[in-house]
Amino acid sequence: MPFDNAHPSLVQALTAKGYLEPTPVQAAILDPALGVRDLLVSAQTGSGKTVAFGLALAPQLLGEEARFGAAKAPLALVVAPTRELAMQVQRELAWLLGPSGARVVACVGGMDIRQEAWQLNQGAHVVVGTPGRLCDHLDKGRLKLDSVVGLVLDEADEMLDLGFRDELEHLLQATPPDRRTLMFSATVPAGIESMARKFQRNAARVAVATGEQHADIEYRAVVVVPREIERVIVNILRHVDAPGALVFCRTREGVNRLQMALAERGFAAVALSGELGQAERNRALQALRDRRARVCVATDVAARGLDLPDLGLVVHAELPNDPAILLHRSGRTGRAGRKGMAVVLVPGAKRRAAERMFFEAKVEPWWIGPPSADSIRARDEVALRATVTELAADVQDDDLAVARELIATGDAERMVAALVRFQRAQLPAPEEVSEWSAPPPAPKRERVQRDQPQAEESFEPGDGPAMNGAWFRINVGHSQRADPKWLLPMLCRRGGIQKQHIGGFRVMRHETRVLIHSGVAERFLRAVSRPDPADANIRVVQWFGEE
Repeated sequence: MPFDNAHPSLVQALTAKGYLEPTPVQAAILDPALGVRDLLVSAQTGSGKTVAFGLALAPQLLGEEARFGAAKAPLALVVAPTRELAMQVQRELAWLLGPSGARVVACVGGMDIRQEAWQLNQGAHVVVGTPGRLCDHLDKGRLKLDSVVGLVLDEADEMLDLGFRDELEHLLQATPPDRRTLMFSATVPAGIESMARKFQRNAARVAVATGEQHADIEYRAVVVVPREIERVIVNILRHVDAPGALVFCRTREGVNRLQMALAERGFAAVALSGELGQAERNRALQALRDRRARVCVATDVAARGLDLPDLGLVVHAELPNDPAILLHRSGRTGRAGRKGMAVVLVPGAKRRAAERMFFEAKVEPWWIGPPSADSIRARDEVALRATVTELAADVQDDDLAVARELIATGDAERMVAALVRFQRAQLPAPEEVSEWSAPPPAPKRERVQRDQPQAEESFEPGDGPAMNGAWFRINVGHSQRADPKWLLPMLCRRGGIQKQHIGGFRVMRHETRVLIHSGVAERFLRAVSRPDPADANIRVVQWFGEE
């Protein structure tokens, strides 16, 4: 049995849910060598932490019993940074501890505090909540913590980042000193270590190695023209066609504007931002969970702790401010062994900032251009043919009878065309966007050898990263009617290179910059440095400036 060391009542719940084997963090928690020690656990989001601390607490909560007794004062307290995460944890623990008869109550900001007070008065075995709301109930005498034998701080680093240190210490001080304390954190900064020393006893440090950072997430950096961001997002959503997508904006105004723009184009999209009341947020999340909505547009604050079903795509509509935000946002997908994609939109002027952020985050994105409208239409045609072929294998006699009548009464070709048009109308129309003319250099840790020619950029899975090369400057630009159509053959002739060695152009007012593959850059530099009577007024020099 894969969960050999788990409490039998929990094994029953795990089996019913289809769990075949523990995740790395769950396996680490079940190690008999840990006993009932306090734990400081560092593991990435989406690694199965909620089930892990449920498995860890069961021995203290149930002992040798198969079921809980009558619910009175809580035996366990779980503290989470956001209401969405707390409610998610409550749902997870409810099914995990369900066969043992546990009563799991959530206390979070934005919900009816009177209803929560009534539930606490009825008794609970486990209480899950946010720091502020838990402190409210504690201070009013509605939450009794003197019977707590197990306490969990989930995503403790985020709670410190959000300024909840005082509330956490207040809750910890209200619980018995001999409780078992489990702290879960994606990272272990100095503040977490300090809190662990103060409130834990002989804690065991459990660091779960999950391999490469977000190994199940494929990162793509899409170079965009700023004014086309909405259109590019439309094409990305249409091209990837994930069951669920999360699009991040910095402000609630940006969230509302983008959500309305997507809804107008035919996407089933909902918005999540700090200005929404809890009832509105719950409705939006429920629409995503039951798949009435496919796209969620959210701010960072609103999306903290979200675990949405089948979330295959995360889009950063605006460049994250730092690597931690990039990883936190992207970590909403690629969870629990499922594959995901994170797409970062990068305006050309912010390319250098994006490269630094990716390097600091230890992420290697594939630099590509946005999917074109033509490529989406071509994919739609392929999908339509496949769908029709699949459906045709299972038509019934009454369907064939109607088809024969239609064919006998009119133009069969036009009728099929009408059905195709009807099918296309069900999908949001792709947008026309600018072609990607100049790929930025790949990060230093490139995936391809330096002497390989660049593959054609596209949005298809499996494409390589952008060309690694050197930038050169040409002393002609828009004011001299510079055009890649005549610059490209001139550079190939003067530099002794082939078309595939040129990564792209940036034509500006008085100059043009061109990216040359690193494998031929030195040879190109020597060649273009020699005078050329055919283009005596055109100078090409290597460029080391900042974008």
